[in-house]
Amino acid sequence: MSQSLSLTDRTIAAGREALAGRRRGLRGFLPFAGPAVIASIAYMDPGNFATNIQGGAQFGYLLLWVVLLANLVAMLFQSLSAKLGIVTGQSLAQLCRSHFPRPLVYAMWAASEVAAMATDLAESLGAAIGLSLLFGLPLLSGLLITFALTFGMLLLQGRGFRPLEMLIAAFIGVIAVSYLIELFIAPPDWRLFAFHSVVPQLAGPDSVMLAVGIIGATVMPHAIYLHSSLTQGRMPARTDAERRRVIGYSNREVLFALGIAGAVNMAMLAMAARVFHPGDSDVASIETAYHTLMPLLGVGAAAVFMASLLASGLSSSVVGTMAGQTIMQDFVGFRIPLSVRRLATMVPAVVVVAVGVDSTHALVLSQVVLSLVLPVPMIALLVLSGRRDVMGSFANPRMVQVIAVAAAVLVLVLNLVLLLQTAGVTVSVPG
Repeated sequence: MSQSLSLTDRTIAAGREALAGRRRGLRGFLPFAGPAVIASIAYMDPGNFATNIQGGAQFGYLLLWVVLLANLVAMLFQSLSAKLGIVTGQSLAQLCRSHFPRPLVYAMWAASEVAAMATDLAESLGAAIGLSLLFGLPLLSGLLITFALTFGMLLLQGRGFRPLEMLIAAFIGVIAVSYLIELFIAPPDWRLFAFHSVVPQLAGPDSVMLAVGIIGATVMPHAIYLHSSLTQGRMPARTDAERRRVIGYSNREVLFALGIAGAVNMAMLAMAARVFHPGDSDVASIETAYHTLMPLLGVGAAAVFMASLLASGLSSSVVGTMAGQTIMQDFVGFRIPLSVRRLATMVPAVVVVAVGVDSTHALVLSQVVLSLVLPVPMIALLVLSGRRDVMGSFANPRMVQVIAVAAAVLVLVLNLVLLLQTAGVTVSVPG
């Protein structure tokens, strides 16, 4: 009988055994692992590659603490999003539709669809750049191949949640191993690495602005929406006691998955600090980093770097499309075929490449769009997860709510600074 069960069915059965106390330790944890793994890809997307490379090239190890801080904020909001889905059995977008005025819901949906397209633009471009540089393809060809590959991977959703979770986990493994190899080829100064990871320092307005960019591009709107959708009903809990156990497993998974994402981001910045700073501190794009790595560390190191970018772009593009599906069907109750959704989100990227827009500039603009939309899910999540009529006894405790509000204010203020700077407005910052 067990042989006929799908991988997803076996995962659910194992989860039920864990909730009943018949599985413990790693065997008890594994059935619950998956949602945070998928969400964590948003924190290792091509936009992170660009900001981390620039940060390390210009300021060495100085901004490692910023990467760590951004990751801690991301952990907090992803854990709150996951809890929302586990407790209510609904996604963040569904709860917005139920509890907010209809005009506001439609405005939130429209803004979130724009963010979904901006997300897909950045992630598809990242994968296309990887294919282009690794195999010598035109960027447009790399983009079309990216769309075909990601559409094929998205079809795994028809087999339940587990196969796609495992595929995304494999991509994360490629990214993580790639950066382990990079650190072995170009080991950082571990003393400086440890010092700058925990001691906040800045070096004038330029470093402040780059720190703002790192934090502002880290917490992603689509990841906040998606995480609640991935946990709703994934492992059904019948009682409050079971819900608490599922939340405990979820929180541990968030720490693990986003811990890996944070380590990868810190490794990216450290590699750039070791290789490009200060001699090649003008490295500001992924393509420049690739071409600079070849003479400095050899073709192998450059190929490993591009392989990690390709894995990042493909997997994050899959996750971005999943988030777009969730946003549409949960905000307005409207579902379109996967092929139509993929076609709609690919149009902006094709247009950008076809008209010859610089890919790095397009990545920057996509991050600005995401910064504009970010307040929508962050504020909605804080409001809903703090309401007892929505969460019951699982509503955020006062201390958690205060910390989350402070973190949200920090991220939103930094995004505002980033947007003002992008618009050419001079912002007074400490040096």
